Amino acid sequence: MATSRRKRLGMMFAAGAAALALTLTGCASNGEGGSGGSDRPLRVWSGSMTPINNNFNPFSVDTAAHFTFGPIYEPLFFFNQLSADPATGLIGDKYEYSEDGTVLTIKIKADQKWSDGTALTAKDVAFTFGYGPNKDPEMVSVEATDDTTVVLTYSVPKFTAASLILGSTWIIPEHIWKDIKDYTTETNPKPVGSGPYVLKSFSDAAYTVEANPEYRDGAPAVKTVQVIGIDSNQSSEDLLKTGKIDWVGQFIANPDAITKDGRISTLNQQQDPTTMLTCSSVELGCTGAQTDPAVRQAINLAIDRTAIGDKAFAGLSGIASPSFALLPRDEKWLSNPDLAKSPQEPNITEADGILEAAGYTKGSDGFYGKDGKAFEIDLFSPDGWTDYNDAAKLISEQAAKAGIRINNRTVSEAEYWTPLANGNFQMALYGVTQSLVADPYSTYDRYFSTPATAKVGEQPVKGVNYARYSNPIVDAEVKVAAATEDEAIKKEAYAKIQTEIARDLPYIPVVLNASQAFFNTKDYTGWPSEKDLYAAPLPYLSTASAIVLTHLKPAK
Repeated sequence: MATSRRKRLGMMFAAGAAALALTLTGCASNGEGGSGGSDRPLRVWSGSMTPINNNFNPFSVDTAAHFTFGPIYEPLFFFNQLSADPATGLIGDKYEYSEDGTVLTIKIKADQKWSDGTALTAKDVAFTFGYGPNKDPEMVSVEATDDTTVVLTYSVPKFTAASLILGSTWIIPEHIWKDIKDYTTETNPKPVGSGPYVLKSFSDAAYTVEANPEYRDGAPAVKTVQVIGIDSNQSSEDLLKTGKIDWVGQFIANPDAITKDGRISTLNQQQDPTTMLTCSSVELGCTGAQTDPAVRQAINLAIDRTAIGDKAFAGLSGIASPSFALLPRDEKWLSNPDLAKSPQEPNITEADGILEAAGYTKGSDGFYGKDGKAFEIDLFSPDGWTDYNDAAKLISEQAAKAGIRINNRTVSEAEYWTPLANGNFQMALYGVTQSLVADPYSTYDRYFSTPATAKVGEQPVKGVNYARYSNPIVDAEVKVAAATEDEAIKKEAYAKIQTEIARDLPYIPVVLNASQAFFNTKDYTGWPSEKDLYAAPLPYLSTASAIVLTHLKPAK
């Protein structure tokens, strides 16, 4: 099934100042909803670089335009990762598992339409689950039994996979996609979806979406939204301060400078762990010292996370757990209290002991190696993601004090995502996105299981296990957890998974990243608040961004 597109996009890249100026001056929306009644659209920076990819293919998880996921294409249900509330029906109305968890019956809402006016029925849903990477090898059959009922039958129970099946599979129209034979090369420049917005215009500097008149709940109150590319983080701050953009999700070290005049408000939910992603498996083709768990364990102990949080993240980050459960939300699933927090202060003595026990020795230059040859590890982050860039520099300096040579560098966005996808890298700073529900199952399934990865040179299809991590114990326990609603059995499975991944550290946790959203509360009402966190207010989050947009109204 398609994965939820919730990449960590915070700082930015290269765009021409002239192109940006054109974008911001030539964007009238013919009076159709703007900033408190003005003639411009609500402007969003969702992390887009220029040239923006003219790609609205919901199967292009890493490269499609951000508003592909939610505003244009929808899953069946919305799962709010900030609460334990039941899922909200979108295309779907209700769902029910059979007693043994192998049959999932879904009822969708009646009388829905695609944005081109064609009827949306259960046949489209059934087609979606049988198309391309949505095909689950454990699915026995998928059948639309009438216009509003879909029955998915599996060979194994799928209780715990509900948020992935129902909340992370983008429903597509059969009448369009039945003729698209190669989803991997399709860019889908004229998308037909069921979401609240349709694509109005596109350029490599910005694209505009407008309210979908066929939307089942009625066209949203904010009629036009423009997603722009921005040249730098500082440019985004300047545009926020001067009222040129209305909604961004990014790291800003001094949020008070943005919010002091009362026009812009902010929320910071510390959710997604920033990690040192390693290409970890020799068997799957990874090369380099980082493939040795002993080296990863030593790096984990060598870094000073307190200093990184203070200096690179301005004290706005949180403490990440090596269990990859989101605490305190997922506290009941944490079996070993020792795994609640990664080490916050460096322990060089213990790091030395691990390396020396594994056969590494220090050379005359003070750096570790084996068999007389020192090792070096390449660590990269996207140029302009200043929090990541600063963290990488600190990691390099801190590791050096423990005799571990890590060379940090910055790369363009294309140079960042391509090696992660194909596995041709050693180590990168990377954000692991949390599960959509208060249960870490989807994190373990999508980031740590063998079916979610691929050999080096190939791109994962069933998940985002870019670490190329493969552990038979983890694989077995992911299946156990998926097959039960018994919390005791699930907790036992998670305990085994957590023990394995905290020891192997294919993703070395750094901090629980600041997830800052800034939004215009002077000209628009209906934003999430601390009292009403109906969705995470980050414009780069799939589905949640659409939920927020449908709640907004111009203030005047």
